[in-house]
Amino acid sequence: MPLVHIDLIEGRSEEQLKKLVKDITEVISRDIQAPKDHVHIVLNELPTNRLADGGKLRSDT
Repeated sequence: MPLVHIDLIEGRSEEQLKKLVKDITEVISRDIQAPKDHVHIVLNELPTNRLADGGKLRSDT
């Protein structure tokens, strides 16, 4: 049972997220011959004030 965790900055549309999980499921299923219904994906959407680069929150840039 493949389990994929993806961390993203919030702001993508529902359509974009649906395409992302569909495409990732297709690749994993094809490459490791896993049934599509066994591929599990967790999307973690982070607010910009919960990610920092170079000592600064993304929300401050």
